[in-house]
Amino acid sequence: MHLSFMRLPSISCLALLVASCGNEELSPSERARMDEADVAAVEAAQVPPPTPVQPGTIGMPDIEKFDMFGAGCSFAPGKGIATVALLQAERGFMKIDNKIVVFAPDAGSGDLPLGAKGKYTGGAWSFILDLASEEGKQSGIETVNYPARLVLRNDHDQIVYQEDGTAQCGS
Repeated sequence: MHLSFMRLPSISCLALLVASCGNEELSPSERARMDEADVAAVEAAQVPPPTPVQPGTIGMPDIEKFDMFGAGCSFAPGKGIATVALLQAERGFMKIDNKIVVFAPDAGSGDLPLGAKGKYTGGAWSFILDLASEEGKQSGIETVNYPARLVLRNDHDQIVYQEDGTAQCGS
């Protein structure tokens, strides 16, 4: 019996030490930093993974209906000639989910030939056309072909389409 009374204070001290672990007082700035990190983790977990997009070909009926005539650049993926993005000084176009989406040029983005811009935004989408301007080759009387890459992003800034191909700029 005498032995169990001697253990009791040791066990009590040990229990108090364990209970006090992790209950350190945090400064308001430390607490705010931890709260911000927790909120960021929850928000990141709520963003769904990107759904890939396969842009449609912009054909002559689309060009006529949306009056896409004029100077600018077009982009065709791979080695093909089927245009999936059309960029002009005042607007850009892509066909997404079989509907023409009209994009506005980003005035702060880089300049491409004939007044086109490097970035365009439209609704839940944005796209960037990056072309190798030093590698352009004359392809017609008023056209130049450039190696290029088109990147389409969704409203969460996730890449949903990315392809190398040819940008043809002309009037």
